This record gives sequence, C-alpha cells and structure tokens, in this order.
Amino acid sequence: MEAQRFPADYDGIAAGAPANNWTHLITNALYNSQALLVDPTDYIAASKLPAIDAAVIAECDGADGVVDGVVNDPRRCHFQPAKLLCKGPETDKCLTSPQAHTLELLYAAGHDKAGKQIFPGYLPGSEDGPGGWAPWITGAAPQTSAMFAFAYGYFADMVYERPDWDYKKADVGDALKAAIERTGNAVDATNPDLKPFAARGGKLILYHGLNDPAISALNTIDYYNAVRATTGPKETDSFVRLFMVPGMQHCSGGPGATSFGQGGYIPAGSPDDPEHDLYLALEAWVEKGSAPQKLVAAKYEERSALPHVVMTRPLCAYPLQAKYLGTGDNTDAANFTCAAPAK
Repeated sequence: MEAQRFPADYDGIAAGAPANNWTHLITNALYNSQALLVDPTDYIAASKLPAIDAAVIAECDGADGVVDGVVNDPRRCHFQPAKLLCKGPETDKCLTSPQAHTLELLYAAGHDKAGKQIFPGYLPGSEDGPGGWAPWITGAAPQTSAMFAFAYGYFADMVYERPDWDYKKADVGDALKAAIERTGNAVDATNPDLKPFAARGGKLILYHGLNDPAISALNTIDYYNAVRATTGPKETDSFVRLFMVPGMQHCSGGPGATSFGQGGYIPAGSPDDPEHDLYLALEAWVEKGSAPQKLVAAKYEERSALPHVVMTRPLCAYPLQAKYLGTGDNTDAANFTCAAPAK
C-alpha cells in the first residue's frame, strides 16, 4: 500500500507475505470455512495433518533432486487427496471421502457460484508443524482457526455490521461484492502501477513462503506478474525483486531454510553481508545500486540452546529457482545455483 498510494514515503520497502488483496483473501477464508465446517463430516481434524504432510512429501520431495523434507516448487506437486482414503475404519492416518474432497477444495482456488476465482489455493507441503495448517486453517477444533476468526470478524463486524451474521448461509459471491463496496478502498492494495514509486528511485523486495497457510503465495506471484505486465519486464527488474521461499510457512518457520534476516530472524552470514540479510540487501540496492540476485537462507536446529545452522539454501530472484549441482553437500548453499525452472 505504501508503494502504491504513498510512493514518496520510503526509498526502499521489504514486503513479506503481503495481504494486499484483502477483500478477496478474507472472502476466501469464508469459502474455506464453509468447505470445512458447514457439514461436520467435511471437517479435517488437526490430528490428520501429519499424515497429509507425510504423503505430500513422499510424493513430491525428491522432484528437485534433493530429498530434504521440502517441496522445492509445490506448484508442480499434484498430490491427490484420494490417495489417503481410508480402506477400513477411519484413523488419523487416512481421510474419509468427504474429508478428501475438502482437502481438494483447500488446495484448489476458491470460486464463486459463477466459477470466478476468489483467491488462489494453498500449495501442498508443510501442512504440519506449529506454524502450519493447525493454527491457521483447521484449528484445534471447529471454528477455532485464525482463518475462521478473520472471516467471521471481518464480515460480521466490518462488512455487514451484524453480530448475528450466519457464515454458513452466506453466498461468497455476494459477500465479496459487499466487501469490496464497503471496505475495498480502505483495505485493498492491488494497483500494479508502481511507476511513481520507481520514478523516485524506490526499490521493492517482495518475499513469500511457498507453503504459507495464511496467505497463498500464488497471490504474491500474481501481483508481481501484474506489475511486470503493467510496467514492462526490464523496467520492473530495475526496482522490484521477488524471492519465493521453499518450505516456509507464514513469514517464517517450516521445514525449509527460512531465516534470512527478515523480521529479526538470524541470517547465517557475517553481520555486514547483504547476500545473507534481507534488509542489508535492500539497503545496498537503495544506497549503492546493487540489485540482489539471490539471498542465502539458513535453517537452524530446533530446540538448540545456541543457534546452529543445519542447512543453507539460496533464494533466487523469481522466476529462477535453486538447483542442486549434483555434487557436494546438499545442505550447503554453495552447491546450488540459480536456474530457470524446469519446463
């Protein structure tokens, strides 16, 4: 919103997991809440998430040539929830047919009754974990997730101003229309024309975890592509960079290398190395004209008294991706290069 509406405020902006398309994002939370909760048989309990996560990783982890518990490009992972259908009594290791259908809806983009997309779906991988789907999507029990709280609070309090609003009976198309009419001008920041910001010499670094359970990473990719289409590829490259982070959940956490100086998270390099620190990279771009081509992210050992790096991995300027060179330690970023994604 700053870059779009107030281009003179900042010379450099780092925007992580931007909730820029707010009306669509929260309407999608309504869509997903209905998918999970209207019929009790559709609900996926958090206790089933480890099995879902394990099945996705088993199918898609090794596609990039490295088996590390991370799906490098989950857009290319076409996991079918039907593979987890229970063959006997229901357990936490399998899904009933209604639950498998719900999972398909969560992975797919939300649509209204006319078939128009509301918001991109969640990408497979990293469903489990403290920052995964449990707090954001399923909740510890029905109606306890952050997604449900956002959807209900937004529509009941801000859009309709009716505490007795019934989410189960809402039409998502009508809800989106009302949300845009009543709050869109205040909360949405979807204008792809950043030319005034660029004209001042402003620099923008976008980053997003590919396995974000709060805001689909596909939304940020869509916005970045819209900026390129509006401004032109060469011009966009002069002031915008996008870094997608495999295995990262909402802003941090997850099984991947997810620490690169963002939000106070410890970078793996020396204290003055812009290649390892998002904010130093932004500073170097603004003050020295040195555009970041990659960042080196780290994964730290969990539950360790002292920070201990167990893996580093390059984050490449989109659309490039980290590619293992085929030799050397595959936990060391030095043995990866940034390359165009496989077709």
